[in-house]
Amino acid sequence: MLTAFMRTRCVVSAIAIALAATAVSASDSPPTATTAAGKLSGIHDSKTGLNEFMGIPYAAPPIGPLRWKPPQPVAAWTGVRQADHFGPRCMQRPIYSDMMFRSNGVSEDCLYLNVWTPAHGSNEKLPVLVYFYGGGFQAGDGSEFRYDGASLAQRGIVTVTISYRLNVFGFLVLPELAAESPEHATGNYGLLDQHAALRWVQANIAAFGGDPNQVTIGGESAGSMSVSAQMASPLSKGLMQRAIGESGAVLGNLKPRPLALAEQQGQDFEKRVRAHSLAQLRAMDANTLLDATGDKDVQEFMPTIDGYFFPRSPEAIYQAGEQAHIPLLVGSNSQEGDYPNFLDNKTPTPANYRAAMEKRYGKHADEALKLYPGHTEAEVKTSGTAFAGDDFIAFATWRWMAMQHKTGQAPVYYYYFTQARPAKRDGSAGPDAGAVHSGEIEFALGNLDSNHVFAWTAADHHVSAITQGYWANFIKTGNPNGAGLPDWPAVAGKDGGLLRQVIGADTRTTVDHNAARYQFMQRAEPDAHL
Repeated sequence: MLTAFMRTRCVVSAIAIALAATAVSASDSPPTATTAAGKLSGIHDSKTGLNEFMGIPYAAPPIGPLRWKPPQPVAAWTGVRQADHFGPRCMQRPIYSDMMFRSNGVSEDCLYLNVWTPAHGSNEKLPVLVYFYGGGFQAGDGSEFRYDGASLAQRGIVTVTISYRLNVFGFLVLPELAAESPEHATGNYGLLDQHAALRWVQANIAAFGGDPNQVTIGGESAGSMSVSAQMASPLSKGLMQRAIGESGAVLGNLKPRPLALAEQQGQDFEKRVRAHSLAQLRAMDANTLLDATGDKDVQEFMPTIDGYFFPRSPEAIYQAGEQAHIPLLVGSNSQEGDYPNFLDNKTPTPANYRAAMEKRYGKHADEALKLYPGHTEAEVKTSGTAFAGDDFIAFATWRWMAMQHKTGQAPVYYYYFTQARPAKRDGSAGPDAGAVHSGEIEFALGNLDSNHVFAWTAADHHVSAITQGYWANFIKTGNPNGAGLPDWPAVAGKDGGLLRQVIGADTRTTVDHNAARYQFMQRAEPDAHL
């Protein structure tokens, strides 16, 4: 249980400090690092000068009786453990075609992390980035090429990616699970995994040349939602000094499930798989459980207001200013959604657009149409795309930005990413019309060249240099600004809006006037036809 994990924290931290003198080798021989649980042997890349450690266990395998338990302390080992390949990715179905993994298959035994470091010794105290992957809490892995940490590490940042439990394994809620928990909490095991990884960083990252007092957490989509969640949770908010959120937050229309609803969904799933007890559920084959989540009428397993990780709703926590008071870099993309999805692939006529808006918002449709007008086909396409992106994820992201700006007592840097991906190399598709959801990841993390699907241009590499420069500066200082980059002011009111940085072919500061759209969504959401 998490309490057992936390009871070991002081011991783990003390051991880690005692072992901090262990240096990370930067020669061509395998580098080593000594963590609280034992000694690791990694890989030295003589081409980049980096040391890489893959597949480091940060918690015990959550299998057997530990299925649907908070992460437990990892067992210590003797000798030298090889950390030269990625661990398995957490249980997931292949639902996203753009995910390219380097991990060793799929398994419940998946609580591993990876470290890229430029450090030559354990006394360097470099800034640290811990990055959470996206995938709707249903898929993803720290081994994906687009999350590779080498590019940021070459900029002097110790970069960490982690794996965390997903889907039914990460977010099942049942009264029986609450009854056996000392905290009377159920669900959110994936978020607790992230929390455990952050504690591992505090105890061990110095052995890799990282500074545990200079930790930035970042992520995209569900990873960004995770960042907002860790900032809100009293368990984690003291474990990081900065945060980066790329498209997503556990606020607005993406807020966690109420406990009663989540319990009902869990009990419905238990009946579906014909289990009559928690013991039977834990004894079932993992693939059987995973396959059952793919049935069309099974709702996705997501975060829950559990009374422990989230003592109350994130909305209430941020509203009261009880979240982490740390600098935040946050934003979304120019084409997070597209009008055909909103119109159910019907012709983009004003009549079809109005019908879709009336179906979506009922009595609030007229107000929505004033904010997202659709009097012509061209206007329907523009407004429909804007609405689809807002409704999907940009509204929740804005809500996070606005609430952190209001109550967070630290600077907020708000962006709007516009660089569309170019044509595909195989000629099967032309350039995207705008910056699609997840399209900024390779730009921000400096990994364009790892994605061989697109024919990246010199302009793309220029935008990537700007974007990664902003991210790297923020990770190091809490401020994205630096030499050679267009000035990016923190969020502040101006001309009836808020300052926002457009990042793309023409990177510049603008005044964002879209608050009325999001304020409408906040008001209308309870009555919307979700």
